[in-house]
Amino acid sequence: MNTLMNYRFLFRSSFLLAILFLLSVSASQANAQASAQCTNQGVGSSTTGSVTWTPQFCQEFNGAALTPIDTTVWSFDLGVGNPVGWGNNEVETYCGPPQYPMNPTICPNNLSTSNNAYIDGSGHLVIQAINNGTWLSTRMKTQGLESFTYGRIEANIQLPDTTSQGLWPAFWSLGTNITTVNWPTCGEDDFMEVWSPQVLNGPGPGGNTSTIHTKSTDGVGVQTNKHTFTFPAGMANNTGLHKYGVIWSANMVQHYVDDPTHPFYIATASDLGSSDLWPFNASIFILLNLAVGGTLGGSPTGIASPTQPYLVDYVRQYQASAAVPKPTLGNPSSITVKAGATTGNSTTLTPGLTSGTGFVYLSCSTTAPKASCTVATNDPVSPFVVNSSPSGAAETVTVTVTTAANSLVPPSLFDPRRLLRFPVVIIAAVLLIVVATLALRLRKRASSLVFATAGLLILAGMTIASCGGGSSMSPPPPPPPPNGTTPGSYTVTVYAFTESNVSDGTNANADASVPITLTVN
Repeated sequence: MNTLMNYRFLFRSSFLLAILFLLSVSASQANAQASAQCTNQGVGSSTTGSVTWTPQFCQEFNGAALTPIDTTVWSFDLGVGNPVGWGNNEVETYCGPPQYPMNPTICPNNLSTSNNAYIDGSGHLVIQAINNGTWLSTRMKTQGLESFTYGRIEANIQLPDTTSQGLWPAFWSLGTNITTVNWPTCGEDDFMEVWSPQVLNGPGPGGNTSTIHTKSTDGVGVQTNKHTFTFPAGMANNTGLHKYGVIWSANMVQHYVDDPTHPFYIATASDLGSSDLWPFNASIFILLNLAVGGTLGGSPTGIASPTQPYLVDYVRQYQASAAVPKPTLGNPSSITVKAGATTGNSTTLTPGLTSGTGFVYLSCSTTAPKASCTVATNDPVSPFVVNSSPSGAAETVTVTVTTAANSLVPPSLFDPRRLLRFPVVIIAAVLLIVVATLALRLRKRASSLVFATAGLLILAGMTIASCGGGSSMSPPPPPPPPNGTTPGSYTVTVYAFTESNVSDGTNANADASVPITLTVN
């Protein structure tokens, strides 16, 4: 009997192990296949510092001239939008490729270089706006076909001239949950967005603007640090191809042009207000579009048709081949502070980072009641990150705790019996003043005796009221509980997230953490 049971146990265990093995092999094969699809198009691994990135998604547009755009990867927004103008007062009608389902009737029916999007045979996707009485253009996206979560996303692009107003090209993303939570709660990340300097000081040919949009920041977006890139002298976005991309990890997005190791705009979860939501720890889809007119595009009057081309050499997504080494956070000194104090309430630490591993995002939390903590670094791009390869000395992190002061009002004032007696005493005092005044004015002896007697009675009443009405003495009430941060011992914890962190962004999944002892007096 026992032998039979052992055999059954071994058989079932072997069966389960075999299933787990097959699942792990399938998962690794899926990653290998995705990488192979890129390798087959001549795309290999890429490095930023000491981090190696393996390509997982590659659209190279290397087909022969007028090869149909791959509609298993790209879908197309159509028409004038809902609301009209796509919420930005744009004037174009968006078209899909010829014969694309539900294409507006004014869109081209035959594949040619007069289409709004086509493969040029020289390794590029061409997007162009055409005016045939109505401006026609293209907005293509991977929604419903390809989604992405974390990694490095990059496109190599040459833009049309945006010196004069009228055009508004972009390479951007939206959260895949847009169908359930709507915009901007789903999150929008503009990797590349360019418009004329004639409209709200746009970057024009000389630069690029990157912005994230969240539930609370809406159309303005998060602009807490520099989010506009300026090309070096002699370079422009309309005279050659440039790489526009983002290194995206839990709680952090790093935007760059050409050089991934030098992001010009880093946005983090700490850039948001307390009532906002960080939407970028979830999957996204990618969009490419050329808008005409609109809030940032400006007036298209005078633009030649067809417009200069928006050329896309490639669109890629990479994943880090391996997790970067975890940072060390040392042993920060403790913090001892009086509740409500604004000095002596911080400590500083210097993270230990492996050179070339990019940026690390830091945040903190505290167990102290009615208290909060903040992290501030001396990084020149973002106050919430440290650079593993700074130009100077290692970057530092200052952790500051804000506590709430406790009330200084005497405890006796919180005795409800005395609170009730105060009005009685005040009224009696007023009556006493009135009686005294009348007594001085009426100098007759009889009247004086009457007023003197009244005054004595009022004084007696005040005395009785202030003493509790003659009742027996009772112990004073206990002092009220602290209405600020309760004195005691607590913990502040600092969390670090590297650029290879692909978790849900919760503190439990940080790459490193360190506790700091907090004493509140």
